[in-house]
Amino acid sequence: MMPDTAYEARALRRRAEIDAALALAVPDTIEEPLKGAMRYALLAPGKRLRPMLLLEAHALLSPPDDTAMRMATALEMIHAYSLVHDDLPAMDNDTLRRGRPTCHVAYGEAMAILAGDALLSQAFETMLGCAHPRAQRAAFAIARCAGAQGMVGGQGLDIAYTGREADREVIGRMQAGKTAALFRAAVSAGLILAGADEGQLDAGDRYAYGLGRAFQAIDDLLDLSGDAAQLGKTPGKDEAEGKLTWVSAVGEAQARLDAERWTRDAVDALAAFGPAADFLRALAVRALSRLN
Repeated sequence: MMPDTAYEARALRRRAEIDAALALAVPDTIEEPLKGAMRYALLAPGKRLRPMLLLEAHALLSPPDDTAMRMATALEMIHAYSLVHDDLPAMDNDTLRRGRPTCHVAYGEAMAILAGDALLSQAFETMLGCAHPRAQRAAFAIARCAGAQGMVGGQGLDIAYTGREADREVIGRMQAGKTAALFRAAVSAGLILAGADEGQLDAGDRYAYGLGRAFQAIDDLLDLSGDAAQLGKTPGKDEAEGKLTWVSAVGEAQARLDAERWTRDAVDALAAFGPAADFLRALAVRALSRLN
């Protein structure tokens, strides 16, 4: 496993590279206040986990290049748009995100909706502007995971079942869509751009799925035990609003055990990549003990 100091140094370097690219991602030609709302959402402090996963998946086979960074930037735009819309009064109705007022609190509900729409459109404009021979295939993988068969579909289940009972299978599908789907998009796109074969793509997808399920289970646990200062968002809202979570389905102790099992599955899936995957292994293990 990669030593903590080496992991931290690499993660900091990746975040700095990603933040530099994001700072240039929203064109100056966009009119205010829309431009400001888009940048407010996109440049909010964050882990940059999804673009980092894309770049690190690419690095398993080839050093990340300009196309990989453009795809990573586009993926973070999609993630940012999803958070803006998720926080809206009609959805989760949250006022705090990443330690700051949510976009609709800062810019108004209408402008926040438009900022989310614009970030999603800008993401696809960015991806489709890549001349790389495998860019279209990578963009397709991201689109599929971000849409009705992935993230949006998972969010749809979340809304449909709020306040209702559901079995583990429904909750599993919901969380696989809401969270794991964009992780799978990141890893798949990175590997596709790097020229991965089908076996490598399957291994990457199993890693991303396990990581995503574990990540959401820990999120559910943190919603019960975390505080706003650490989380950067309002804790306790899931239970208060009758949201379906893995904790509500299996209990806290089993949710922790399941997160550990999914993490082991994720780590085991990387065996085919050897030592090159040490950063991704460490990322999965460290996600279990995160506080936000």
